[in-house]
Amino acid sequence: MGIAFDFQDKTILVTGASGGIGKCIARSFAQAGGNVIVHYHTNEQRAEELVSELISMNVRSINVCADLSIQDDVDRLFHKVQKEFGTVDVLINNAGLYLSSFPINDMPLEEWQKLMDANLNSVFLCTQSAGKLMSKNKEGGTIINISSVEGMFPVKGHSHYNTSKAGLLMFTRSSAQELGAKKIRVNTVSPGLIWKKGLEEEWPEGVKAWQRNSPLGSIGSPEDIANACMFLASPLAKWITGANLVVDGGYSARVFY
Repeated sequence: MGIAFDFQDKTILVTGASGGIGKCIARSFAQAGGNVIVHYHTNEQRAEELVSELISMNVRSINVCADLSIQDDVDRLFHKVQKEFGTVDVLINNAGLYLSSFPINDMPLEEWQKLMDANLNSVFLCTQSAGKLMSKNKEGGTIINISSVEGMFPVKGHSHYNTSKAGLLMFTRSSAQELGAKKIRVNTVSPGLIWKKGLEEEWPEGVKAWQRNSPLGSIGSPEDIANACMFLASPLAKWITGANLVVDGGYSARVFY
């Protein structure tokens, strides 16, 4: 028997919710009774389709477009959240980019800055805004940042991505330290290789290598990440903050030599 999570009357903001992991997270919280704000940046159609799906589950849902690396856009996003829902109880900082590989000596500054804006600066801005709203809540709130195993185990050619995700781990701990007095818990989920449509065709050798080296012999699913987020946002994790929950099938526990 699975755990029945209950987020009835809770408001959840999922950034980057129009597809992939974000979509699954949004759907899972709605299935548990939560009202969900679907943030997107470019794909309005998919965001609208997801909102329609969530509303059919008898929860409230809206979509909001914003570039989370821009202060004014973040302010507008949270003004909309406050206007429509009053507050936010759970923030899932899922939005981010995964760009092409670049050797350090050849990487344009623009590529580096693009990753920092999308993967780190956006989380700072959203956490700051959410923290101000959650501080007014009697029960505080929960912030969950989606990092990556690459934040702990760097991949060659991904120094920009590796660094942005490593920075997110420390930002989580710093935020947890400062916001705890307001009953706001801040944690990280670090996924390993997660299935998406066409993955086996795009990167067959990588999938096989992951399966071969993973103790559980499989790649993960978006549902695995959604379940981790729901656990950390639930009362079951009420004494967990500043933590990093690695969801990678044990891949990071493999022998490295």
